[in-house]
Amino acid sequence: MAILKFRVYWEEDDAIYRDILVKHTQSFIDLHQIILKAFEFDQIHGATFYRSNDTWKRGREISKEVYEKEYVAPPLLMSETAIGTEIIDTNQHFIYVYDFAKAWTFLIELIQVIKNADADIDLEYPVVSRVEGVGPMQYGSKGLLGKKFADIEEKYDLSETADGFGEEGEEDGNDSDDAEDADDDSEDSSEESGSGFLDDSFEAY
Repeated sequence: MAILKFRVYWEEDDAIYRDILVKHTQSFIDLHQIILKAFEFDQIHGATFYRSNDTWKRGREISKEVYEKEYVAPPLLMSETAIGTEIIDTNQHFIYVYDFAKAWTFLIELIQVIKNADADIDLEYPVVSRVEGVGPMQYGSKGLLGKKFADIEEKYDLSETADGFGEEGEEDGNDSDDAEDADDDSEDSSEESGSGFLDDSFEAY
């Protein structure tokens, strides 16, 4: 047995990456799951790996499942394919695509092969061994606040106007009647004192 050390880059910024250790006997489904965990993504969307070369040309697919799309060749399945069987050279490359609608793309490079004698037997593989850079947010700003905020927003319906508070510019009918009476009483005084609440020197921001 050997431990494979992969560096997984976010395609849009190679300064953002995660180093992952995995046994060569483990399957691509294990690699798929640990990549999503490393970048704090959920695991509900479709995904596929591509065998690749040094210029990141996409080759044979190793897919989570067989999807309804055209394949150049039938894909291998992640759950049935051991990672070690797809290592052709010492700096093997793969491309990983998650959520086909968003097309999150990660570039994977084998950077070290650790012999069994040198491996840390206390670790539970696969494992993230290094984190560099702040990863992309899968669902934007709401993803940063988490599911609890979404639950609160739904429970209290924050998008609707709360009872007792009207939209800007709206007033209760009784308040408007009172305001008309007050205007009648103060009409003469306001003519003498100027423009009232907003004078020429007030600037609104």
